[in-house]
Amino acid sequence: MARSPQSTALLISLSVLAFLQTSYAGGIAVYWGQNGNEGTLTQTCNTGKYSYVNIAFLNKFGNGRTPEINLAGHCHPACNGCTSVSTGIRNCQNRGIKVMLSIGGGVGSYSLSSSKDAQKVANYLWNNFLGGQSSSRPLGDAVLDGIDFDIELGSTKYWDSLARALSGFSKSGRKVYLTAAPQCSFPDRFLGAALNTGLFDYVWVQFYNKAPCQYTTGNTNKLLNSWNRWTSSINSRIFLGLPAAAGSGFIPANVLTSQILPVIKRSPKYGGVMLWSKYYDDQSGYSSTIKSSV
Repeated sequence: MARSPQSTALLISLSVLAFLQTSYAGGIAVYWGQNGNEGTLTQTCNTGKYSYVNIAFLNKFGNGRTPEINLAGHCHPACNGCTSVSTGIRNCQNRGIKVMLSIGGGVGSYSLSSSKDAQKVANYLWNNFLGGQSSSRPLGDAVLDGIDFDIELGSTKYWDSLARALSGFSKSGRKVYLTAAPQCSFPDRFLGAALNTGLFDYVWVQFYNKAPCQYTTGNTNKLLNSWNRWTSSINSRIFLGLPAAAGSGFIPANVLTSQILPVIKRSPKYGGVMLWSKYYDDQSGYSSTIKSSV
């Protein structure tokens, strides 16, 4: 039986409405490690707020440097004082939370001098933090889920080589997750080539400290335009990276949940929200306010 023009129009309208209402669920990622007053890793994961935790930072490595991890006031790795972090890593993983080591950061001394150097750094990361073996594992014997690239200084070269080398260890049986925190200006000048490898599972784009692509009071357009550029260009799960407390790029929770999340959650590449950092989230309670909307 033929449909009337009215019923056909109604079906089309309902289909369009269903498309517009498609919304993908996400999780919250957080950076932990740069403030001794933010609680332990176990306490962080026991909040039930986070799906991903990045331990920050391994901020000295590459080009002949002796690698060093800096966990601020949490512990002192130089005298094996951070091996107890393994307990926290395992506790988080037992709750289904992925835990990555973040390399780089805004302060440090790191770079890669060649593809061979990238392989050397990958070998170090594998043996000291992932599924390999070493007598000097800074965080103890727990096996992290992967490596987060937060590259903000030094040379722009060979980060794609490091990504390929780390990804190669996934063939050893346990997947090595690769994540990254590029600045929102596209393409990121440090990580552009690495992200183009298609090897990154999660990309938490920093939509802050970059005026051309971050939220400003009353204006969501710059951020949303940048979000669309990232999701249309990078084949990874994309997260909206935000500061958890007032500052450049901060988005009031009510604006985020009413004007931004409903738009970006339409993308099948939507992964959730990344927050800098656990300490600031403790101060503001931001994740508690937004969690049900993420």
